[in-house]
Amino acid sequence: MHELTDLPRLLTGLPKAVLELGELFSAAGFEIALVGGPVRDLFLGRISPDLDFTTNARPDDTLKVIEGWADATWDVGREFGTIAFRRGKDQFEVTTYRADAYDGDSRKPIVAFGDRLEEDLIRRDFTMNAMALRLPSLELVDPYGGLDDLRASRVMTPSTPAVSFTDDPLRMMRAARFTSQLGVELAPEVERAMKDMAGEINRISRERVRDEIIKTIIGAYPRAGVDALVRTGLADHVLPEVSALQLETDEHHRHKDVYQHSLQVLEQAADLESDSDGPVPAPDFVLRFAALMHDVGKPATRKFEPSGAVSFRHHDMVGAKLTKKRMRELRFDNESIKDVARLVELHMRFYGYGDAGWTDSAVRRYVNDAGPLLERLHRLTRSDVTTRNRRKAERLAFAYDDLEQRIQTLREQEELDAVRPDLDGEQIMEILGIKPGPEVGKAYKFLLEHRLDHGPVDYDQAAALLKEWWSQQS
Repeated sequence: MHELTDLPRLLTGLPKAVLELGELFSAAGFEIALVGGPVRDLFLGRISPDLDFTTNARPDDTLKVIEGWADATWDVGREFGTIAFRRGKDQFEVTTYRADAYDGDSRKPIVAFGDRLEEDLIRRDFTMNAMALRLPSLELVDPYGGLDDLRASRVMTPSTPAVSFTDDPLRMMRAARFTSQLGVELAPEVERAMKDMAGEINRISRERVRDEIIKTIIGAYPRAGVDALVRTGLADHVLPEVSALQLETDEHHRHKDVYQHSLQVLEQAADLESDSDGPVPAPDFVLRFAALMHDVGKPATRKFEPSGAVSFRHHDMVGAKLTKKRMRELRFDNESIKDVARLVELHMRFYGYGDAGWTDSAVRRYVNDAGPLLERLHRLTRSDVTTRNRRKAERLAFAYDDLEQRIQTLREQEELDAVRPDLDGEQIMEILGIKPGPEVGKAYKFLLEHRLDHGPVDYDQAAALLKEWWSQQS
């Protein structure tokens, strides 16, 4: 966290076109200021990829000011006062001061242009985003204490939280997201308002909610962001399966806290992501969301056995179905739904390997079932170990090391990543003298099962196996 005295040095990282833009508006008799996230990020020691400005110039005036200076302009929302343009490789958005009111039944603003910078800032979501840097004078405008809140790592609203969240309930999701992205905490009054108003999130489209969930999950501190959603009751409306993980702990503590376990698995999975050149580049939403959701089938499958033990039979299959349903309701794309649900379904597959040992056939099936998700499954399985029993944790880690080594050995022996039958469809039809139809698919499946169980064979062996199988079909 940098201080105000560091600002001159921090500004050297901004494109020189920022100051040029300030000079242009000033010469034309208008105010302009860098605003919001870019100003916040300066104090956090980073340059924001988005350069947003606010001005008392109306959209048509803005276009006149930048005419001949901007290389290109485009309309991203002139009715909302925004003009976007490019100068060299830098892109800018300039928006006229706003003094919006919000429709009571939706988050759509009733647009009203303002004349004062302070009026514009109070309508912003959080104080740390309600700071502006006047140009070209470089005067910091911070009427609502954003810098103090940033110093205190605190999420606070410029107006009262109740007013802010009534105006736009999505801001409650953004507050939780900020705890994940920036490692900040909710101010007590913000958290109280979120608890009181959590149901208002149902005014927001599922797509907008989904986007905030994604940003929360891929943040630097995803555990904090998810916990903020659960603590405030927002998760009851947007991720109820995660809230439900807070199972009542029985008096004998016969099972671990499933909710805290899931948060730890999420945290550990994020730690196991690779760099940009590795197999699972960070941040990976599919891995992280699977880690969070992997045990959501437990509440529905929990059973107290006569022996006193607690079981969760088939919670992996139940959890996969619940995960699919939730992601569909949140309008996720089909590929993400399929991948996350598959990881949830497979997360228990490894257990028992260290005790019973697996044949080469079982190892092939593990790889084949995971398919392109194998590297994520490796990380999910390893992150699912949260026991405090060091000996047990070491035993599981050793067993998984052994499994990965066996996978690598088999991969070197055969094309394990893309296991196919030893004969393709054309060869099957030629050998059996049949035409395309269901029989070809059945033969293909037979040969695939043989390949998984016994490994690859040559053409003559495969043809003989196929003919023998065909002779037994009625």
